Amino acid sequence: MTADRPYDADRPYDIVLFGATGFTGALTAEYLAEHADQGTRWALAGRNQAKLAAVRDRLTEINPDCAGLPLLHADTTDAASIDAIAESARVVITTVGPYVKYGEPLVAACARAGTDYVDLTGEPTFVDRMYVKYHRDAVRSGARIVHACGFDSIPHDLGAFFTVKQLPEGVPLHVEGFLRIRGDASGGTLHSAIGIFGDPAGMLRAERERRRLEGGPAGRRVRISRGPAPKARVGDGWALPLPTIDPRIVTRSAAALDRYGPDFSYGHYVAVKRLAAAAGLAAGSGALLALAALPPTRSLLLRLRTPGEGPSAERRARNWFSVKFVGEGGGRRVVTEVAGGDPGYSETAKMLAESALCLAHDDLPATSGQVTTAVAMGNALIDRLVEAGITFRVLDSK
Repeated sequence: MTADRPYDADRPYDIVLFGATGFTGALTAEYLAEHADQGTRWALAGRNQAKLAAVRDRLTEINPDCAGLPLLHADTTDAASIDAIAESARVVITTVGPYVKYGEPLVAACARAGTDYVDLTGEPTFVDRMYVKYHRDAVRSGARIVHACGFDSIPHDLGAFFTVKQLPEGVPLHVEGFLRIRGDASGGTLHSAIGIFGDPAGMLRAERERRRLEGGPAGRRVRISRGPAPKARVGDGWALPLPTIDPRIVTRSAAALDRYGPDFSYGHYVAVKRLAAAAGLAAGSGALLALAALPPTRSLLLRLRTPGEGPSAERRARNWFSVKFVGEGGGRRVVTEVAGGDPGYSETAKMLAESALCLAHDDLPATSGQVTTAVAMGNALIDRLVEAGITFRVLDSK
């Protein structure tokens, strides 16, 4: 681990966690209680002080030092409380979603205050809108706004970054990621997904507006590979394109970092063992897209599970993920893997907490504005995640 950033005596907290009374927020709080770097000054924030106190009581059973953990008032409808949170911390974690509905006030406050920010969003519309509105403010203040710091999109972003580092420099590179997964969706995840599918036109508008403002990398080419899905090139099975936020995050890292070469492309797929499973997955995704686009059926979908719900510890213990990457360029071919346990909750809480700890304590590249995990933290965050039990390894190289 690298040296701490300069101590900020004007800010009482290294990290403030907003949303600890929710399912994933509580898991993140538990992880911090067990694993936060020695001396980390942190606090819980939310609307309901009684619920926050109950969370603190559970944390005290894990770590008696949490008995005095500060409880701060924060409500997205109360601008003064959100500003106060941003101004009191070096890093703010938020698990309060759907982010397109609740997330903007905290991003705006952190961008103004020069406060680093991390979240769990997988909502492309939210990420693009926040870039358009607040990237320049964050650049001016020095804030690092880092979205998608959970399963969306750390394994994919840092996995592609790790793969690129195994390949020659200064040559065109092509990387493909193949996801295998066993996991569950919480109420918050379901509501975010339905929000994404329910407004495809809004998502496209936000993407176009960001593209006009952001432009592309000077003298280099970066793109998402959108051709026909290859048969899974690592192990047996079939591959389907995976239309998530992950390839957008990967290619934004590639656009920001010259190490990805003069011409970088990335393909993103879910891998399944049987053709029938691939067909079923495609049909199910199409049905969800169609149902989420219609207000009556969208309302019914939202009732399937409410935010704050999630799987039991026993069920989470059976879940796992693996992303295998095939990278090619300069006459070399490498196969790598990022793997871990329960993707949606246990590992997501770990990734989110370690991202915040990395921003708070580690010696990192100088950057600001809306940036990705690979750009903001890169090797330092990989080292933290490996130490925490997530695997990054080279399977084959020739």
